Amino acid sequence: MKIPMTSIFRSIAAACFALLLLVGLNVSTAQAATVEVKLGTDAGMLAFEPSTITINAGDKVKFVNNKLAPHNAVFEGHEELSHSDLAFAPGESWEKTFSEAGNFEFYCEPHRGAGMVGKVVVQ
Repeated sequence: MKIPMTSIFRSIAAACFALLLLVGLNVSTAQAATVEVKLGTDAGMLAFEPSTITINAGDKVKFVNNKLAPHNAVFEGHEELSHSDLAFAPGESWEKTFSEAGNFEFYCEPHRGAGMVGKVVVQ
């Protein structure tokens, strides 16, 4: 029994298409990451830890109250990113999603004078 060449080519083409489709489905868009920033260092210093982070557009930053409350995070000129309510309880947290690329500087209102400032760099 002789199989026509066109049938063989169709089978190979169908297999290649199925393989490409399978690979394409597995290479979906990357999941957004969540990066944690502590409000107050583990050593009890009035600082964000880390003070500068670099993320990708679409990623989230989770701010977690750590030591020496109260703390907040205010982004001057970016009310949508700011959290002006003070966090008092250890572990109290909130998240913000950064959709646009840029450099976003923030500070803790009660401790800005003590140098409690940070920066989110969004690529």
